[in-house]
Amino acid sequence: MSPTPPTLHLLCGKAASGKSTLAAQLAGQDRTVLISEDDWLGALYSDQMGSLSDYVRCASNLRGIMGPHVLSLLDAGVSVVLDFPANTVETRKWMRAILDRTQAAHVLHLMDVTDETCLARLKARNAQGDHPFAITEDQFHRLAAHYMPPSPDEGFTIQVH
Repeated sequence: MSPTPPTLHLLCGKAASGKSTLAAQLAGQDRTVLISEDDWLGALYSDQMGSLSDYVRCASNLRGIMGPHVLSLLDAGVSVVLDFPANTVETRKWMRAILDRTQAAHVLHLMDVTDETCLARLKARNAQGDHPFAITEDQFHRLAAHYMPPSPDEGFTIQVH
């Protein structure tokens, strides 16, 4: 009997839609690692993250480093929960490029949550103070303006939550 192939778990949803909560649950599976964009950006670039354009620049740098790493984990038979927001066509193209270079399975987890729910969660998360980044309501709306759910022609296996 052949071993189960590794899986690349991708997450798509607006800020505070539950992506990281789901990512933590998925990472509890055997032979699965979690790679969190927020944790890495916070550790490497927190002093450089003052605007949306700063985020775009820093996230792009991080993707350049993480792409080959994720690929090597998948090729070693380890599943990866990539807690990077798959919220734009451009980001999903980067993720698709990783998938195209491996035999790993994948699931794109689409968080179907209302803006009102996200904003309530965001307010609570900001009040707790344990997240690497506090996002204001205005920043939420600016980020949400760039959100584009995946389309079938992108070729992802989608699971809606």
